[in-house]
Order: sequence, then structure tokens, then C-alpha cells
Amino acid sequence: MKIILANPRGFCAGVNMAIEALETALRFYGSPLYVYHEIVHNRPIVEKFTQLGVVFVNDISEVPNGGTVLYSAHGVSPVIRQHSEARNLRAIDATCPLVTKVHKEAIKFAREGYTIVLVGHEGHDEVIGTMGEAPASIVLVEDVNDVAALTLPVDAKLAFLTQTTLSVDEAKSVIDALRARYPQIVGPHKDDICYATQNRQDAVKKLVTEADAVLVLGSQNSSNSQRLAEIARTSGKPAYLIDRVTELRDNWFKPTDTVLVTAGASAPEEHVQDCIEYLKTKFGATVETRIVREEDVSFPLPRELRVLAS
Repeated sequence: MKIILANPRGFCAGVNMAIEALETALRFYGSPLYVYHEIVHNRPIVEKFTQLGVVFVNDISEVPNGGTVLYSAHGVSPVIRQHSEARNLRAIDATCPLVTKVHKEAIKFAREGYTIVLVGHEGHDEVIGTMGEAPASIVLVEDVNDVAALTLPVDAKLAFLTQTTLSVDEAKSVIDALRARYPQIVGPHKDDICYATQNRQDAVKKLVTEADAVLVLGSQNSSNSQRLAEIARTSGKPAYLIDRVTELRDNWFKPTDTVLVTAGASAPEEHVQDCIEYLKTKFGATVETRIVREEDVSFPLPRELRVLAS
């Protein structure tokens, strides 16, 4: 067996920042420490922090008055911030700056009188937060069928935004459909899809042709991890999305396979290495690391924590 280890893979700058923020907050404030939604969409990370005394909540009312709450990397709506203030919570904002950028674009377009078509997945934490910035001005579409079903006037003043963790190809097809139906629609100056999401997708697209099977480390509720598996399957290759080595199944592979291994932007590297060691032991696999693109992006800690950490 041969393993092609994709690079870049795994943690992005936003996930690194959010996890460091939670670790720093735990160090200074102790437990119980509350996080609104999962800090990142990764089951092993959530389990680890739960064992350390972190309480993940889906309703801000679950945080006791005066408690400490950290907002996840996916961002929150203004209503959540208002409820936090009303409950006198110490709020730490670990929203990824790339998500914050989309929020600011939503506010700007809404103020300028645009109806905003948001391309994203209904119910995703990031989408909920973005729509909360201008709920009366935003319409959500998930695919080209949703675009066809829109009942907006043909001459409406329209803008589009996208969830940051979409498939690049998926987003393009929906945006192309929007532009075909509403030629006047405008968008942000730069693509909203996260650099890390795009880089990991580009790596899979480039390397999948050499593989017999693809292994993606990441959780089922991780949008960007799901997109990596989908890209592989669209290329005609079997792809398996797992959290950890215990979920590996020997019958997924043949001893002579070339296996492409990658990881979503919230998947810890330790689980990638565990899977590689298993395939080495079980199938005598050799490993070749392939660098498709270098990354050097980093984000500072939330300002609420920078003074404490300095």
C-alpha cells in the first residue's frame, strides 16, 4: 500500500485561534466555562474539552447569569450578543475573522438596501449567525434548484454572499445560476470561501486521480470535511469520512491500494497520524507527503484574552 498524504490538511488559522482561545480562557477563568455551540465541528475536540470542564450549550439562557461564555469559531448573531449582555455574561468572541468578514458584508449590503441571497446550508451555525445580522434582508439558497424557485422581482436590488466552508465548485454553480437569472446581482470584492477550505479542496482535486481510495479525517457535522469526501466521490473514488482510527475498516482497502489521506480544517493531526500508523502496521503502507500549497496564515487571540496571555 502507498499513502499519499495531502498537504495542506487539518487545522486552519481560525480553528487554531479558537482552540487556543478556549485553552487560554480555561487557564485563566477555570471551569465551568461555557461555549455557545461547538467550539469547532469536531467530535474528538468537543469530547476533550468536555472532560476538562467545558460546557457546550445551544441556548445562551443555559449559561448562568454572570458566567463566562466563549462564542465558537462559526460566529453568532447580534441577538445572542444582546442576550449575553442582558445576562451580564463575560463574553469571549472566538469567531473566525473570515466569518466576521461575511457578517460585515451582510450588514453593509443590508444598509445599502440590497436583498441578500446567502448561499449556504440551512441550519449550519455559520449560516444562522450570518442571517441574524440582517434577518429581514437575507434569503437562503442551498443549490441551483433553490435559485430556480426564488420569487424575487427580476429587477430587484440583489447581492450574494456565501458560507465560508462550501465546496468551491458547488458555490460557483449556484452563483452562476444567480447571475444568469439576475444579471444585476453583485457580490463581495473577494471570494468569501475560506482560503483553507479552498486549499484543502484543491489538494484533493489534484491528488485524487492517483488514488484508489480516499480517507478524510473529520466529523460528520463538519461542512468542509464533508466537501472533501464529496469531491473524491465525484471523481469516482470511494471516500471515507471518520473521526479517529477506531472507525477504520480493513475491507475499505486492498493491500495494493494507493490511499489519499487528508483532513478537514477542524480535524486534529494526531488522528491523521494514528490512521497512518494503522495502515503501516496492517498493510505495510509507505507514505509520500505531497505539498500542493504552502500556508502561513495566523489569527491573533480574541482581544478579551490578549492581555491575559501576554
